[in-house]
Amino acid sequence: MKRHLTILSAAAAVVIALTVSGCGGPSVAGTGASGASEVKELRYQGWANNVTLPELAQDLGYLGDVKLNWVGNTISGPQDIQSAATGQTDFGGAFAGAVVKLKEAGAPVKAVINYYGEDSKTFNGYYVKEDSPIKTARDFIGKKIAVNTLGAHSEAVINTYLRKNGLSAEEIKQVQLVVVPPNDTEEAIRRGQVDAGSLGGILQDKAVANGGLRSVFSDYKLFGTFAGGPYVFREDFIAQNPNTVRTFTTGVAKAIEWERTTPRKDVIARLTKILQERGRNENPAALQYWKSVGVPAKGEIKDEDFTRWEEYLKSAGIIKSGLDAKSLYTNEFNGLLTGSK
Repeated sequence: MKRHLTILSAAAAVVIALTVSGCGGPSVAGTGASGASEVKELRYQGWANNVTLPELAQDLGYLGDVKLNWVGNTISGPQDIQSAATGQTDFGGAFAGAVVKLKEAGAPVKAVINYYGEDSKTFNGYYVKEDSPIKTARDFIGKKIAVNTLGAHSEAVINTYLRKNGLSAEEIKQVQLVVVPPNDTEEAIRRGQVDAGSLGGILQDKAVANGGLRSVFSDYKLFGTFAGGPYVFREDFIAQNPNTVRTFTTGVAKAIEWERTTPRKDVIARLTKILQERGRNENPAALQYWKSVGVPAKGEIKDEDFTRWEEYLKSAGIIKSGLDAKSLYTNEFNGLLTGSK
């Protein structure tokens, strides 16, 4: 599998550490419960034509006096958390393995809550055209698979699928990953620009509804229900703004449970309203395919959310020995878990 991984060098890691140690950016400060001045405006990146959990939490009133400041969109989890690590934003979210990768490179970040996951209704499938000869893992040798970014969720799932189905390391290297924006993946498959592609959530459901594609495998079939990735903050930001981080994390947890317990049509209506009212010139049509929140209960982070990917991380050269999962995350700011709502 051709990876082109962007593991940061030791020198770059030092630059990041020095950068974040003194960065506060243009975030707005306020007074926390302890009387200390805390940031009350969180800069973040969104996703086009989609409503993130923090955006939903804010609309539902779960963020209290903490405000969100949208600075643009991203299509890459690794890029999103790198922006948080370097102080361009205050938080970011990505695949758990990408968090490990950034942490191993020396970035002082910590995960506080899971924000996406897979279940029987919401998962990532790996699709080909209906008449494609690709039916088994071995059929992917020499083929191209579209993913939204390298070194993230899809790469780890593909690597794990191929390895579990008997492909050697050399054979896996012959499977080429091609970066394609998620909104363009369906069309790339249909036009034959790639042999297969990763499709998840509303984009997957829309593609299936259009017909002519079939799934070869999915991450849900591989692992069952699981958390895919967390939101992270810089460790210095957490230390300086514990009340803000607690409000944010608990608010996101409440938004997760709101989506879980609210009728599907009402969730879709709320997401559509948010999308239309924020004025970013987006198309809400794909929101009609929303099915479930996907995230395991209350966004709780567990060791296995990281250790699940240990073999992939070793094969990619991201880690050399065992993974210290507990150093990567904390649940202490999630009020739905600690009881401090």
